Amino acid sequence: MKLKPATFRWSPMSPKQIKVMTWWMLESPHHDKDAVIADGSVRAGKTISMSFSFVVWATETFKNEQLGMAGKTIGSLRRNVVGPLKRMLQSQGYRVHDDRTQNVLTISRGLVTNNFFLFGGKDERSQDLIAGITLAGMFFDEVALMPRSFVDQAVARCSVEGSKFWFNCNPAGPYHWFKVEWIDKAIQKLALHLHFTMDDNWSLSEAVRERYRRMFSGIFYKRYILGLWVLAEGIIYDMWDEDLNTLDDEDLIPGFKMLARRYVAVDYGTSNPMVFLDIWDDGDVIWILNEYYYSGKEKGVQKEDSQYAEDFMAFIEADGPPLYTIIDPSAASFKVTLRNRGVRIKDADNDVEDGIRNVSTMIAKRKLRVHRRNCPNYLKERASYVWDEKAAARGVEQPMKQFDHAMDCSRYFVKTIIKPRRIAA
Repeated sequence: MKLKPATFRWSPMSPKQIKVMTWWMLESPHHDKDAVIADGSVRAGKTISMSFSFVVWATETFKNEQLGMAGKTIGSLRRNVVGPLKRMLQSQGYRVHDDRTQNVLTISRGLVTNNFFLFGGKDERSQDLIAGITLAGMFFDEVALMPRSFVDQAVARCSVEGSKFWFNCNPAGPYHWFKVEWIDKAIQKLALHLHFTMDDNWSLSEAVRERYRRMFSGIFYKRYILGLWVLAEGIIYDMWDEDLNTLDDEDLIPGFKMLARRYVAVDYGTSNPMVFLDIWDDGDVIWILNEYYYSGKEKGVQKEDSQYAEDFMAFIEADGPPLYTIIDPSAASFKVTLRNRGVRIKDADNDVEDGIRNVSTMIAKRKLRVHRRNCPNYLKERASYVWDEKAAARGVEQPMKQFDHAMDCSRYFVKTIIKPRRIAA
């Protein structure tokens, strides 16, 4: 395929990217397949080649048809796929009209026009968003993050003759439904399976590849660097360094608190521990300087919301109110109690898998540090925070529901406040 030079900077394509671009063409030995699956490491060049291939195939195959493109959320789809895709298409003479109200891309070349509907496959309810529509093909970005019900519904909507599917993802566990139902059954599904690593992205320098290798360790290294579908087991934050991820008072520069933003993260507990973390963000490093940790079960006395609120006000008193207090959305009664005391509340993004991955990256980059003396329960929990192996064997990845309260607090903060571009930098 000959590409025109234009505003989008095209890099030389690797053999796997070329295969993604051309698998559907009549000259290809794979043109009779129904789907292509590109899995593997981060930054492997999967998304660019997959999304562009999908649109080129649609334009060469259909006219005035409806097609679908899905990400975990429409926001992530727009950020990771649509933005770069529009620049690529326009550089090759395609016309793109983006209706942000209806979330439809109208893509034309010559006399051919097709509509590409954008969907978010966030949870089980997402299948309702795509029900009823007739499609000529689907592109799934990060399909391993979507529920099976949504993907099955989207595949079922592709009833136009000649429809095909594009699946793109990083690995999860070996019992994940997509691994079991699509990758392991690629032959039965008439799917071309291509496994990518960073070496398949020729636009990356070795320095950039090495930077990504340093970002991950343990299970995340195996999945996001080696691109393996492996079981999550053992300690979750095994990339922790007892010196580089902790701090003492002397590690803070004079006037530090004048330069950083203060937040408090809360994990609400009734029979379980109630935890507050005092978190300071200087724009580069997250500093967890203090904790409140009360277990009614251990103390033998359970506190009410009003008592916890008094403890909270005492906790923040010395340094003044935080910019935001970040709380699990389910803690409705405690949020009301704090708001009545003038506390600014922000609902936490409680995406466990993404949150753990983001915290892991911040730890591995030594951008999260915890006070040795002031946060003993955080440090104790970190060493005991492990994957639930029984759940993983059922295809469900989650931490053991014990020793996780301070861990939840830091996950709430990172997932809610720290932008993806900062984590990836």
